[in-house]
Amino acid sequence: MSDTVFSEGRRRPMLTALFLAVAMAVTVGSALGFQYIGGYIPCKLCYEQRIPYYVGIPLMLLAVAASLVKLPAWATRGLLVVGGLLMAYGLYLGIYHSGVEWAWWPGPTDCTNVAGPIDTGSNGVLDALDQYVPPSCDKAALRILGLSLAGWNAIASLILAVVAFRGALSRGLTR
Repeated sequence: MSDTVFSEGRRRPMLTALFLAVAMAVTVGSALGFQYIGGYIPCKLCYEQRIPYYVGIPLMLLAVAASLVKLPAWATRGLLVVGGLLMAYGLYLGIYHSGVEWAWWPGPTDCTNVAGPIDTGSNGVLDALDQYVPPSCDKAALRILGLSLAGWNAIASLILAVVAFRGALSRGLTR
């Protein structure tokens, strides 16, 4: 029975990868919910913070598959490390965006649009509606318990990075 897919040596990394895939999907799904259900329009940095999740979810599912088909332990370990690195990058993006929101440092120059009158020229107001003016990155659209969504993303990314790295370094992967 020790050679089965669900032996302790394979189950722990597989469950870690599965947990990470689900947690990443819930996190980015929450951001999408705030956008499409709550009506919060994301800025450029908000969109960038989603990229580690969009890449990480399929990678973690690939890690689950690697464990299920009994690939060598280094394959699952490597995918968990990549997932951890992606979440560490997400942590960086969350801290950077939070710092921009708190005016600790300047944000990207193409992310400081301020809502104001749109020059319609001779085209009229209806044509001006087609012009998308993204929100400014230095204004938090929502704060929950004092943290913006970027701050909460930093916390989520930190937790997911720690889980991924712990999963990659766990003893269960050596079998």
